[in-house]
Amino acid sequence: MHDVPQRRLSRWWLGAGIVLVAANLRPAVVAVSPVLEQVRAAESLSATAAGVLTALPVFCFGAFAPLAPRLSLRIGAERTLIAALGVLLLGFGLRLVPGLVPLFLGTVVCGSAIAVGNVLLPALIKRDFADRAGLMTGLYTMAISAGGALAAGLTVPIAEAAGFDWRGAVGMWVVFAAIPALVWAPRAFGPQVRTAGARMPGGLWRVPLAWQVTGFMCLQSLTYYASLSWLPAIFAGRGTDPTSAGLLLALASACGIVSSLVTPMLATRTRTQRVPVIAATAVTVLGVLGVLALPGAELPSMILMGIGQGSSLSLALTVIVLRAPDGLRASQLSGMAQSVGYCLAALGPFLFGALHDLSGGWTVPLLALLVVFAPQLLCGLLAARDRLVGPPL
Repeated sequence: MHDVPQRRLSRWWLGAGIVLVAANLRPAVVAVSPVLEQVRAAESLSATAAGVLTALPVFCFGAFAPLAPRLSLRIGAERTLIAALGVLLLGFGLRLVPGLVPLFLGTVVCGSAIAVGNVLLPALIKRDFADRAGLMTGLYTMAISAGGALAAGLTVPIAEAAGFDWRGAVGMWVVFAAIPALVWAPRAFGPQVRTAGARMPGGLWRVPLAWQVTGFMCLQSLTYYASLSWLPAIFAGRGTDPTSAGLLLALASACGIVSSLVTPMLATRTRTQRVPVIAATAVTVLGVLGVLALPGAELPSMILMGIGQGSSLSLALTVIVLRAPDGLRASQLSGMAQSVGYCLAALGPFLFGALHDLSGGWTVPLLALLVVFAPQLLCGLLAARDRLVGPPL
């Protein structure tokens, strides 16, 4: 009888650990955007070079994603995650060191750590919360949006109040990253450690549905990170001060908190997720159109973008869980979708900045962003079908 409360407490502790890790999957990336113009001025970076800086962590999300299932197989998912949190703390520390090399190296280290969390958390949800997949995916993606909102809205105000330069503004989030490490440690080194992933014979590279899930993850990530990286600069070019530009970005992330919580719970109640995919894409398009065509209407535009992007991210993660028959397949599908998806999505900030340099304005980059939503919608509709990538292992 006493085992039941213990198991329940252990499950709650695991759920809390997942949410806290998820909350740290974006601040290391988002915190750079509000101070990007300061970084460019201090380090003499062109818009293209700054685009490389903002694209690096996203590229790392993809490049290091295949390591997550392998490490999970060797040492367990929980221990893999605690190791990733340690690497994340190291990355923050490197960014505090003066010079361009520590800045870019710290960004790579942070991105590699986040890549592991990106892959393993959906697999843990499928493994331990299959009966609550909608709720846990909602909480997981809500925490991602909340972490991004905090970083976008508080980086500049806290740094100014504390007298930090841009390095201190970005590096101060190391304190936030230490919290899940403390919570996760008992689970990681306790007797509950279990393997969440294994190498699947044959893989998923020949499964069309796996590629459709990957395509949706890729394209929604590309549009998200391209806009995330450059929207503050767009607003600054229109006369918005850095604090207000950061708050606009935080507003979008805050709206994404609500939509990313609600969308998975609604999406898991139906056999297909086509209607949520259409709605999420349409709302995001309206937000981008507002930024492009309605200067001065940044507030409603960012609300729409936040709702649409939060829903799109949560749907991309939800279909990974729903299209996988078990935790092992979820780990493999998550690794594939995020490896290929984020590597290609990393081109978004770079190309957006390059188009700005070539055109001398923001109209061409925003129009190019709108074009990407067509294939994103197509991949989302295909991934939303009621099918599985394969039988259970």
